[in-house]
Amino acid sequence: MFVNKDSIYHFRLIFDFLFIAVSFLIAAIAAQSFVILLSRDYMFALLLILGFVWSFTANAIGFYEDTGSQNFSFQFIGTIKQVSAQVMFAILFIFISKENLFTRNFILYYGFNLLFFISLRIISFRLVVNYLRKKGKNVRNLIIIGAGEVGQNFWQMLGKNNQLGYHFLGFVGEQSTASGINCLGTLDQLTQIIQIHHVEEAIIALPEEAARSLDSVIKICNINAIRIHIIPDYFRFVSKKFKITMLDKFPIITVRDEPLQEIQWRIVKRVFDILLSLIVIFLITSWLFPILMIIHKFSSRGKIFYIQDRIGKNNKVFKCYKFRTMYENFDDKKFIPTTVDDLRITRFGKFLRRSNLDELPQVFNVLLGEMSIVGPRPHAIAYNELYKEFFDEIKLRSLVKPGITGWAQVHGLRGDVPDEEKNKERTRKRIEYDIWYIENWSIWLDIQIILLTLWQMIKADTKGI
Repeated sequence: MFVNKDSIYHFRLIFDFLFIAVSFLIAAIAAQSFVILLSRDYMFALLLILGFVWSFTANAIGFYEDTGSQNFSFQFIGTIKQVSAQVMFAILFIFISKENLFTRNFILYYGFNLLFFISLRIISFRLVVNYLRKKGKNVRNLIIIGAGEVGQNFWQMLGKNNQLGYHFLGFVGEQSTASGINCLGTLDQLTQIIQIHHVEEAIIALPEEAARSLDSVIKICNINAIRIHIIPDYFRFVSKKFKITMLDKFPIITVRDEPLQEIQWRIVKRVFDILLSLIVIFLITSWLFPILMIIHKFSSRGKIFYIQDRIGKNNKVFKCYKFRTMYENFDDKKFIPTTVDDLRITRFGKFLRRSNLDELPQVFNVLLGEMSIVGPRPHAIAYNELYKEFFDEIKLRSLVKPGITGWAQVHGLRGDVPDEEKNKERTRKRIEYDIWYIENWSIWLDIQIILLTLWQMIKADTKGI
């Protein structure tokens, strides 16, 4: 975000490359010996590959992004992801090269060594930075020019992230907003404020109506050699995952960056979906479906499967398969919340809902390419029609394929409640979780959601109604 971000990034990357090499050598010597390692020079090709893999996966998962404002547990999870990728590529290389000495022990030593050294680097770097900043070193005096909503929000962020290395002096506002204990003065007094308070950097967060003052503010900062960072007022419309690109000589701001816009990640997700759905079909549904169908047939009259029109990717309607959990002959054209002890639900249907097994037939929707294993849950048309009147962002969910399970569902946002206002609040939260998933997708996130879903099913804690 600031001037020294690239320097910090390269500093961390260089140290991590060094630790990859050290971990590799220690693992090789512990598993065999240095002499044997030298006799197999192709193993150094593996070291080079592991360096490239580390850089690629780090960029893919954002390993070095905003590390100063993340707690250690969050960074540790990222480290585990990185080390897991290293181990997988090492196994693949050893398999392809038919290596028979540097095998299991080498891989285990390398993985544990790398996890230890990278974790140690993260902790040490944080401790050193915090120590230096407590001593007043590498701390810059900062003012925020503009005391409106954007400026206030940025100030609150600084208060939560003291490790960023900024000493906040106060706001500089227009005549109408120049008040409060944190205000140093008005725009007309900017030159004096900079000189009196020894300002080093400035965040310009002027509202749109004050944009006419931008030229003079930048000129004053330049005259006084102040580093300038601008937060445009329209950034309040931008998500946390925006992207800035250059189109010829024009900078373009993409309001919402979605990893699945890139074809290589869509291919990865599709291959993952096909493989997992085939595994489920052959290993689970092949024997579980007949059992469930027999119980279903004896427990209630009617069709075994319930096929409903639902909203898919790009708002296209598709046939969604489920095990029927309600008595037949009810009207599904109008949205009626499903609640605890709902009289429409059959006895066996309650079990299917609470165990998530009612959604299992949707593996065939996945195989057909209409759904994904993980994604926003597909809305029924009646549900979508009702809540699109209240939530403008509801259609953003259809930027990706709907899923059998999702980020919102593993956070307990399944089912509805009788109270309409509470239902609106649950729907708003579901939309927020779904949009977060779209902006932060990774194959690791999909695996995490699948594991959480399975764990909730084992605990019978799916929040299903």
